[in-house]
Amino acid sequence: MGAREVGLPERVPAGGLPPRVEIWEVGARDGLQNEGSVVPVEVKLEFLDRLAGAGLTTLEATSFVHPKWVPQLADAEQLLAGLDRHDGVRYPVLVPNDRGLNRALDAGVDHIAIFASATETFAQRNLNSTFDDQFAMFEPVVTRARKEGLEVRGYLSMCFGDPWEGVVAAEQVVRAGKRLLDFGCSQLSLGDTIGVATTNQVTRLIEAFGDTSALAVHFHDTYGQALANTEAALRAGVSTVDSSAGGLGGCPYAESATGNLATEDLVWLLEGLGVEHGVDLGKLVETSVWMAGQLGRPSPSRVVNALAG
Repeated sequence: MGAREVGLPERVPAGGLPPRVEIWEVGARDGLQNEGSVVPVEVKLEFLDRLAGAGLTTLEATSFVHPKWVPQLADAEQLLAGLDRHDGVRYPVLVPNDRGLNRALDAGVDHIAIFASATETFAQRNLNSTFDDQFAMFEPVVTRARKEGLEVRGYLSMCFGDPWEGVVAAEQVVRAGKRLLDFGCSQLSLGDTIGVATTNQVTRLIEAFGDTSALAVHFHDTYGQALANTEAALRAGVSTVDSSAGGLGGCPYAESATGNLATEDLVWLLEGLGVEHGVDLGKLVETSVWMAGQLGRPSPSRVVNALAG
């Protein structure tokens, strides 16, 4: 008899936590962009359909980054044209620049995300820009998107540590993040791109922002700290958490970045904490097992392997 059949995990609610967490599922974009081969669009569409069927209501569907840099997502227009949209589910896409925004608008999207860096070196390596110049690139994109009626999310990478620069000062991250919010981003996702954050560092950064209403967190599990860091973020007032079904993904531009926080592991944590999330864990595990089969390898998620075994 499995853990779920005997009522596990036990729900032990505690004070100081949000009553509900929005899970921002990034598997179809951030997960699949890191694959060594291109996943057929039909598989991506079924993946998104299964994720929506499991109760996830924000599914980052694809990216309009130039196919030269992310060939795994070169089928963005084809995917969006074939998408069977579920009621109440959002399908944001990543947009790198003004040309990407044009493609997104032509595809009829209503929610985009942009991707900035909290450090100089990663801005140069990932965006071919300086730290300051990246904001000059993003400001007109955000402004035009908002005028077109689109919601805009800002991702900020390297918020806790950079493989070239080391520790990233909280004040530097706050300055960069507030610039994105001032442009018109309605949400800011703080990324632990190489997975080096620890709980007190997470708490300190979130407290440095003051107002947490627009913040989300995005943790990689390189050193096994993603779940602990997530709980620290929740206790500091954050109520939106990025994760990837089955733990798919990483960062193709930072070699030391490993998989994202697995959505199943996050759901298990939230259930134990008594925090609502709206996801059917059984259906989610089935989806991740199916996707792992499509990719020809087991899932890195502990919960997927425990419940599927």
